[in-house]
Amino acid sequence: MTQFYYEVHEGNGPFLFLLHGMLSSRAQWLRNLDTLKQFSTPVIAEFWGHGRSPSPEDPAYYDPMQYVAQIENIRKAVGAERWFLCGQSFGATATLRYSLHYPERVMGQIFTNSTSALATNEVTKELYRDVNKLAQKLESGGPEGLKKMRIHPIHAKRLPPGAQEELLEDAPLLNPSGIARVFKYTSPHASVADEVSATTVPTLLVAGEQEDRFTPHREYGEKHIRGLEVVGADGGHAINIEAPEAFNQAVRDFIARNS
Repeated sequence: MTQFYYEVHEGNGPFLFLLHGMLSSRAQWLRNLDTLKQFSTPVIAEFWGHGRSPSPEDPAYYDPMQYVAQIENIRKAVGAERWFLCGQSFGATATLRYSLHYPERVMGQIFTNSTSALATNEVTKELYRDVNKLAQKLESGGPEGLKKMRIHPIHAKRLPPGAQEELLEDAPLLNPSGIARVFKYTSPHASVADEVSATTVPTLLVAGEQEDRFTPHREYGEKHIRGLEVVGADGGHAINIEAPEAFNQAVRDFIARNS
């Protein structure tokens, strides 16, 4: 069976599903795990082309609803009647969509700065107008081609000591062909901006306030996601790594209120 890689970390509390962003892996959460386990049971997954997950050739696997199906399969496998979700960056496109389709399974959801999740149609078209060229370039460029992307962890500048090394340990597992397919088949259709007004579950955005380019998308979320809570933290795009104490506390408080 072709499925996302996932692992369950024994903890004290409800299941908390966590999904990383583009060119990351389970290493995204290493700085948070010990604290998260104090009040939840973390379930960490990796999506196609990343970490230990496969890179299926069939484009059908890269339809955004297939990501939703993968998350639901994991919920069933771990035996969670209801659970919490947390999506980091691109991972939020999947977790926010899952909550729209399976609200009865979601106690609450958390996400971090995610342009890809909240980009309007106009912004999405601009972001991915050359996506076919990018996909071809990634496929032909191999691992060295991935390193040229500005979102590759080798270029990270804000991370605390040791965090970049943790991400880079998993970087050799990135599959250029799988990631090319994610960009080509998933990214142009990943935004949930047109749907988030239908959100019915408690939702928290932990926002890295130093990432200016996310500001209009944050404002869009505040306007369209009913009852959205926002906790700002001093950091940028990878806020759970850059400000782990603030992120962990915000998640702890949110889960305590909604369990």
